Amino acid sequence: MTNAQILAACRSNWEYRGIDDASMREMLDELSAHLEDAEAAGRTAQDVVGGNVRAFAAAWARARAPLPRRLLRTTCIGLYYAGCVLLVPYLIRWTTQLDVSPGNLAFWVVLAAVTVAWELRRGSLGFRRSWAVALVVALPAGILAAWLAGDAPLFTLPLWAPPLLLLPGLPYAVADLRARRSGAA
Repeated sequence: MTNAQILAACRSNWEYRGIDDASMREMLDELSAHLEDAEAAGRTAQDVVGGNVRAFAAAWARARAPLPRRLLRTTCIGLYYAGCVLLVPYLIRWTTQLDVSPGNLAFWVVLAAVTVAWELRRGSLGFRRSWAVALVVALPAGILAAWLAGDAPLFTLPLWAPPLLLLPGLPYAVADLRARRSGAA
């Protein structure tokens, strides 16, 4: 593989894993410098990245964003989206309390679990794709729970709960919005 092919493969892998543009540019510059230094020293690019470029790129991406940090960020963003989605029924029904049934609870718990697991395992696929994958699993879980347990409410969720869920993810959402705006400018 040429240096350009290695850089392209790493870029593709890092984009797939959701590495932000600034970090990706920094990583590509660093890798390019390492590849040039190796070439000047008479070594091959495989001496730098090993036999499997994808595994190298994945390991570097994981090192760049360790699991505890990715888990915290993904959980906070998940709570933020859950808070946003939970506000919709309050606004549609124009109420201050929401009855939560077993089907609703199963749907949202499975949806959150699959979304977080997908984001941690595969990286960011974008909002629509990750939710589409989660819906394929969560919708049957919600229907099965409603069929098995019935529609009787388990508990009532007050109006203050969804805004409380927004709080942990708010700093991440603002940072992501700023990063997108600065990347677009």
